[in-house]
This record gives sequence, structure tokens and C-alpha cells, in this order.
Amino acid sequence: MWWQRAWYAAKVRPVLWLLLPLHNLFVMASRSRRWLYQRGWLTSYKAPVPLIVVGNITVGGSGKTPVTLALVKHLQQAGWRPGIISRGYGGKGPFPLLVDDNCNASACGDEPWLLQQRAGVPLVVAPDRVAAARQLCQLHPEVTILVADDGLQHYRLQRDIEVVVVDSRRRFGNGWRLPLGPLREPPQRIKQADFCVQQAAKDGTASSNFYQIVPAKWRRVSDDSEVDKVNWQQPIAIAGIADPERFFDTVRGLGIKPIECRSFADHHPFSTADFADISAEQVLLMTEKDAAKCRALATPHWYYLPISAAFTDEFWQQIDRRLAALTNLITTE
Repeated sequence: MWWQRAWYAAKVRPVLWLLLPLHNLFVMASRSRRWLYQRGWLTSYKAPVPLIVVGNITVGGSGKTPVTLALVKHLQQAGWRPGIISRGYGGKGPFPLLVDDNCNASACGDEPWLLQQRAGVPLVVAPDRVAAARQLCQLHPEVTILVADDGLQHYRLQRDIEVVVVDSRRRFGNGWRLPLGPLREPPQRIKQADFCVQQAAKDGTASSNFYQIVPAKWRRVSDDSEVDKVNWQQPIAIAGIADPERFFDTVRGLGIKPIECRSFADHHPFSTADFADISAEQVLLMTEKDAAKCRALATPHWYYLPISAAFTDEFWQQIDRRLAALTNLITTE
């Protein structure tokens, strides 16, 4: 948490300058690695079906999960049969791991578990995305397109379309690369991607590549049941995501006023100790990703909020044109 606050501060905190030598080493290593892949001196894997990468250039979440879900849904509606591959951050494996209804978040990671529950398509997780792609295509030959969740810098895996998600609120932090700042790659990298998307501003400023976050109805954490009426008196809101304030703002935007907002590190492994001071009758609000790890701990007064990313028709038309061009290219090869 301290690192993220420091990275996304307006100015570089003095103590971070001690990391400048490591920053320079990281920049040199990442540039060299990508150059070697571009020249073909390091081998990369080409999946037997088209592959779309959804990623970012900063550390931490930027909205990739709702964007991935929206993309998968659109692909299904357009007649594709998508599958998802993911790193499985926070999961214990063993990898590569096929994520199904019998898998839990501790094994596969909170985000892949959420993606599988919401998308209902074949999904394999592994830190080695090449191994994940190979296993998914082997186990599910009916899949006609792959979507890689968070694999922009995984250059061992060739991609046909890149979708970069930018955090519209925090942007690029202090503008420095790791570990001095949050950047994995420089902002210029975005220009090389096929699409750059971000959440629309509150003032309504938007274009075809902006999306709106659409909250669904609250659900009970313990049994996943949808609820219509909740006693919102003095609730506590928690968030173990990269930018907890984004969730807290969403809750307030729904007219709910938490008496307390508690922030945890991204992918925090929740335990009973985290809620030791919270009574069984206390209303607790959380994100869908956090709910994946809290179901066994929850009382009937814990709720989570599913969200979706809504893009404009113009954006989906751009995606369809790019896919059509890609299909024509594959057909003529």
C-alpha cells in the first residue's frame, strides 16, 4: 500500500530516489528483452487461433477485468467462441490450471475466479501464458479466439490485437518506471497498441474508446443471492483492489454513506483477523473480487457489488472491423 501511494503521488517522494539505479537497470533490461523478441532472437509462441491481449503499462489494476468481460461477451454475440488465459496472480496452482466451477479463488486467483464465474467460458491460468494457451487450446479445441487477461508484457506470447487499459483517475502516477514509479513500459507504448481504453470521466467527457462502469444489484456474499432491500444504516466499506477509492466513490455515487472505508492491498488474502472488530450484525460492503475470497467468512449482512463496462457501439464497430481484417488475413495465408 505504501508503495502504491508513493508511486501515485504528484511528485516523487525523496526516499524513492534511492531506487534510481534499480530503475535504470529495469529500463535497460525491459528494452533489451523486447528488442530481442522483436528481432526474433528470443522465440515466441503463436497460438492456433487469434489472440487478443488486454493489459496495461502500470503496476496494479486499471479496470482490465470488466473490460475483459465486456470483450468476451461481445465476441460471443458476434459468433466467436472465446477462451480466456490469465496469470492467476495470488493463486496457489498447480499451474497450468483449468478453472471451472469446482475451482476456488485460493487455487486460481481472485480475478480468474471472477472471470470464470461471470463469463462462463473455458479459462486456464498459469504464470507462463504460453503454457496456459497451449493447454486451453488442447482441452477445448472448439475455442476460436483467445483473450489474454493482463499479458501485455508477456512477449513470449504473440498477439493479434492489443487493448491497453489506462487508469483514468491515477493515470501514470509519477511517470517513472519500476521500482521508482508504477510504469512497466513508457507511455509511448500505448501508441503501438491497437486500442487504448479508459473509464469515462464523471463530467461526461467521453469518446468511442471510453467506457462507463455500470453497477448491477447488490448480492449477498455468503450465498451469492441478489438482494433488493438492504438496511444501509452505518455500513462499512472495504476494498482490497489496486485503487480502493474507485470502489468507495462508486458506493457513495449510489447514495450510500459508509461510516468507514477500509483499504487493503491488491489481492489481499482475507482472514478472520481482518474482521475481528466487526460484529455479526454489521453491514459490510465489498467488491466482487474481494467477495471471492470472503465467502467462507461472511455473515448474512455482507454484500458485494458486481459491475460491468459499457462501451459505445462505435467502439464495438472498430473491434469488429479489426477482427474482420484479421480473419481475412488468416484466410488468405
